[in-house]
Amino acid sequence: MSVALFTLGGTISMAGNQRLTGDDLTAAMPGLSGLGHPVEIQDIEKIPSANLTAAKVLEVVDAASKAVTAGAVGAVVTQGTDTLEESAFLADLVWPHPQPLVFTGAMRNPTLAGPDGPANLLAALRVACSPAARDLGALVVFKDEIHAARWVRKTHSTSTATFVSPNTGPIGHVVEDRVSVLTRPLRLDGVQGSAEPAELDNLRVALYTVTMDDDGLLLQGLADTHQGLVVAGYGVGHVPAALAPVLGDLAARMPVVLTSRTGAGSIVRNTYNSPGSEIDLLQRGLIDGGFLDPYKARVLLRLLLATDDDIAGAFAQYV
Repeated sequence: MSVALFTLGGTISMAGNQRLTGDDLTAAMPGLSGLGHPVEIQDIEKIPSANLTAAKVLEVVDAASKAVTAGAVGAVVTQGTDTLEESAFLADLVWPHPQPLVFTGAMRNPTLAGPDGPANLLAALRVACSPAARDLGALVVFKDEIHAARWVRKTHSTSTATFVSPNTGPIGHVVEDRVSVLTRPLRLDGVQGSAEPAELDNLRVALYTVTMDDDGLLLQGLADTHQGLVVAGYGVGHVPAALAPVLGDLAARMPVVLTSRTGAGSIVRNTYNSPGSEIDLLQRGLIDGGFLDPYKARVLLRLLLATDDDIAGAFAQYV
């Protein structure tokens, strides 16, 4: 049986003006002969991750799904790191298989000293081939660490250790040729409906980060142009008091999800009761985003709107 590799470009494939193919990437990777499975490569499109769309990611996930249905032990996707955390989470929401779907990339391109792409790709392929990684959904493998897609974050603009999971830490490690999964997070239900790419392209979900002295002026007219909103509030889910009625009015017209802008931790539900606090906002109809960071909450809300799934029920899994 083979392991499927899908390449999407990004830093891992940038060699000056040349864009490396999957064959180039695997040829530069020592240790491939010890993998135990042949690598079947599909070069999808050389595209910067900043230009990736949800529709394109779902296209790749569909190709990976067909590969494992045909017998692949798992699948790996290489892409740029800018949106890798969002791509992996989107994939996790729709991935139906026990076989692993692993995302990886690089922070140093092959023209630099110490490029990390070959090591990351080899580790990702090892995880995709490992029985220990089954039934974990989509994963991110970087710097020999295994992260659950729903918790991983890019936290540094240049460091090769940029991917971390602030709330949980990595769920496993790759040590030499061994894949060790140290903890197995409960696999969630995901999104049950099927989203058509054209429908996703027409769905607009805004992400609004609350700042000091915020009066909400930028939110005026949002309900006329968007179908949903994610609010990245202060701390445990707070906004200025003047912004609370603005968000309440929007929540009466569209789903509005409350998250924290801090990058780790959950919003709370029953601790603070002043205007603009989490109790006030939830009573005004905002949806509890729980432990989801704002970026992943936006991915989930957009997909739920496209599939007509239960929005409140889906977010309740992350509380």
